[in-house]
Amino acid sequence: MWVFYAFGSAFFAGITAVLAKCGIHHTHSHVATTLRTIVVLIFSWMMVLIVGSLDEIVNLSYQTLLFLVLSGLSTGASWLCYFRALQLGNINKVAAIDKTSVVLTMILSFILFHEAVNIYKIMGMILMMSGTFLMLEKKETNQKEENHWLIYAVLSVVFASLTTILGKVGISHIDSHLGTAIRTSVVLVMAWVVVFATHTQSCVKEVPKKELIYIFLSGIATGASWLCFYRALQIGPASLVTPIDKLSILVTVLFSYIVFHEKLNLKSFIGLIMIVIGTLIMLF
Repeated sequence: MWVFYAFGSAFFAGITAVLAKCGIHHTHSHVATTLRTIVVLIFSWMMVLIVGSLDEIVNLSYQTLLFLVLSGLSTGASWLCYFRALQLGNINKVAAIDKTSVVLTMILSFILFHEAVNIYKIMGMILMMSGTFLMLEKKETNQKEENHWLIYAVLSVVFASLTTILGKVGISHIDSHLGTAIRTSVVLVMAWVVVFATHTQSCVKEVPKKELIYIFLSGIATGASWLCFYRALQIGPASLVTPIDKLSILVTVLFSYIVFHEKLNLKSFIGLIMIVIGTLIMLF
């Protein structure tokens, strides 16, 4: 079943990026992230009530709670960086960079969880990194702007990898839905702190209704992706769950073409194929 949950996570994560991009044309990315988190938080706690795991909260150990909080902080940082990168850069390029987090996650999984490494996983990582490089073909653009989205995208990758590792530890002894809800609560607090720290709270009232709908939908998609991902992570190996989740790039590229008319040239298309092949190879 962990494979089914992992592919579900990939689909919802793929449409999340597109929906979020639609919601940040005139809305500051930090504000959009905060509003999305509210939706995800409601969604997460509803699932906790549905599955009946709320009673487990009284049995949480300090260690589990600590790792969930740290995972939530990493998630918040990753989200803020990722959606800022989406606002500044090309969605296909940002998505390609995002997929490299699987390489860092696998390396950390090998070190911390002693998950097996074989020739297929090594080949897969090489293909994914090579494919990402091909998809990042530079176009004539303002260099300062180019560097800004790239910096945010790279930071998002680092925090996303930490999120997975910390989350794996945090949900080892509790229901994955409860773990997701607790982490989301931490993300929301962090997001609001950043909004007030950057003095963008006044922008909340200025969000266009159309963009608010897209932000709401992206929050639902994110919630669904999270629930699937952390359920898969709880019952499956992190070094395999994460690569499957990164197949979301196929969904993102498809919908970015339909919605934003972002096209891939031959070099970028070959890079995309390499990322997909590398991901599939790592499943062996």
